[in-house]
Amino acid sequence: MPIKQAATKRATNYDNDVPRLPGERWVTMTNALTRAGHGLSLSEKRIVCCAVATLDSRKAADLTRPPVTRIYATDYAETFGIDLNTAYEQLQDGAKHLYNRSITFYLPAHKRAAKGLPMTKATMRWVGKVHYQQGEGWVELHWWHEVIPHLTGLRKNFTSYQLGQAAALRSVYSWRLLELLTRFEDTGWMDVTIEDFNTAMDTPPSLSDFGQIKRRILEPAITELTQKDGWLITWAPKKTGRKVTSIRFDFSRDPQGQLAF
Repeated sequence: MPIKQAATKRATNYDNDVPRLPGERWVTMTNALTRAGHGLSLSEKRIVCCAVATLDSRKAADLTRPPVTRIYATDYAETFGIDLNTAYEQLQDGAKHLYNRSITFYLPAHKRAAKGLPMTKATMRWVGKVHYQQGEGWVELHWWHEVIPHLTGLRKNFTSYQLGQAAALRSVYSWRLLELLTRFEDTGWMDVTIEDFNTAMDTPPSLSDFGQIKRRILEPAITELTQKDGWLITWAPKKTGRKVTSIRFDFSRDPQGQLAF
């Protein structure tokens, strides 16, 4: 089921030709990719988003020759406020696992005999190849061709935020919630089904009870966004019978809020 929210300026009509200040780095992706499960650890998420921020989201890339993006440990360390040795370790670890990481989408299925079918699960890679150069401290991502239309040539139906907004976050759940809320920042509310929330947050299957999801994922993510990026977030579960079936978020951001490393 889709996230229940009207389209927003940021998500659907945002002018992707607006000039950006020198030095600003933006992470931009389609709304479909924002909703999808990313399947990444925190260090892998950092690497991928560093790489996404180097792409020109306004210019369509040649799918026959997908871009190759190199991330240096020195830049990675500076971006995320960590020491160089930690940056080397995270880049090396990310290089080992990124090839096997998959994006998970749930697509509407065609009807058969006038009956609706469950959503179709579709997966695709982030990258087709990853290089890590030991001794020089860089990772090179060879993007998977099918993910490129979700990152380049974007004119509508996309979400965009500055990489610096997420740089101090220490939880991948906080980062994913930031992306979901940013999609609807102009309207200030979002109503998301539990199924869509769990997909986007890559909730472990072991957390099947909403109480566990609340304690392990939802509340810590809200606390970190509140403390580190000035978000003001309230939320309420919505039930069908006794079962929580969706979550309503109301939120805004303090214009003076700044990330604290």
